[in-house]
Amino acid sequence: QVHFVESGGGLVQPGGSLRLSCAGSGITFNAFTRYDMSWYRQAPGKERELVAVITTAGTSTNYADSVKGRFTISRDNAKKTVSLQMNSLKPEDTAVYYCKGTYYRDYWGQGTQVTVSS
Repeated sequence: QVHFVESGGGLVQPGGSLRLSCAGSGITFNAFTRYDMSWYRQAPGKERELVAVITTAGTSTNYADSVKGRFTISRDNAKKTVSLQMNSLKPEDTAVYYCKGTYYRDYWGQGTQVTVSS
């Protein structure tokens, strides 16, 4: 059974940084290379939105306009992980962040809370 588990969330002050990680389990690293990986977030009372996506080889990335220039998505296929480096955080970045792997179907992680507040 394929699972993705997020970590790295927490409380940070505005302007600060956090690095989220998502680790795959129940999957070989060869299989992991076939997954497009993405990060989504959902703030209270709002719909889940796409934050960033990275293709299988990591050669192509795409970001929501609201995070361009501040967030960076990356992956390490050998370690079966995908990361989201978040800089210059704003209160509006507060949300539960989810990792998703896609290969024929979507596999969602359980989410990690990010709170940006002074």
